[in-house]
Amino acid sequence: MINLMLGDCLERMKEIPDSSIDLTVTSPPYDNLRTYNNTLEWGEHVWKPVLQELFRVTEIGGVVVWVVGDATIKGSETGTSFKQALYAKEIGFNLHDTMIWNKQNCSSIGSLNRYENTFEYMFVLSKSTPKAHNIICDKPNKRAGELQCGSIRQKDGTVRKTSQYGKRKIAEYGRRQNVWNVFPAKSAKERLHPAPFPEHLAHDHIISWSNEGDTVLDCFMGSGTTGLAAKNLNRKFIGIEKDEKYFEIANKRINA
Repeated sequence: MINLMLGDCLERMKEIPDSSIDLTVTSPPYDNLRTYNNTLEWGEHVWKPVLQELFRVTEIGGVVVWVVGDATIKGSETGTSFKQALYAKEIGFNLHDTMIWNKQNCSSIGSLNRYENTFEYMFVLSKSTPKAHNIICDKPNKRAGELQCGSIRQKDGTVRKTSQYGKRKIAEYGRRQNVWNVFPAKSAKERLHPAPFPEHLAHDHIISWSNEGDTVLDCFMGSGTTGLAAKNLNRKFIGIEKDEKYFEIANKRINA
């Protein structure tokens, strides 16, 4: 099932039943960094009700991946991303993980008295404990094949051996860390929007936090990257986009 909706997400999300979405992967506007064909209306008066609606439509055990960054105004980052994450906790979400998307490139724009910014936050918000957690294990272990010999430091400062100490061999690959190194979208097919994220990023979140047949939502659909990844991974998809130009691009990409 593919359901693409043209319109304001606050209005169109009202059509989505309570507790019916397994996973949302979305990237809201970052403060007022872009105009999006002069359709952008953004601020606390918008993102608070959006998060409220996402909490309503997310089922128990569902997850929202909120990919966001901050503007820098008069030499200070806005901190809006943190405000959004903390507000999500206030309304009932768990902050399951604070992940980093390391884009591995940097912008030449900005003040020379700051380090170059290469990352964005990926807040993983869950409604109770995530029911799907297919953690990607692709980090090579340097000591693969050896017996485990880890230790845990106690509250009092002492150290004890782990329960698996000397019992099990270390696997060839371990859990991926929560800093993901993924280059931004570069191909002409992906650069159809002012701020697309690469399909690979959406793909990895979808396989991590949902299962085949689940319903994935992107309430800021843009050019349809999340929808394309969801379709290719045998998930149902609901996408909402306010701008007619980007909606048509997403429609062509997803339904091609």
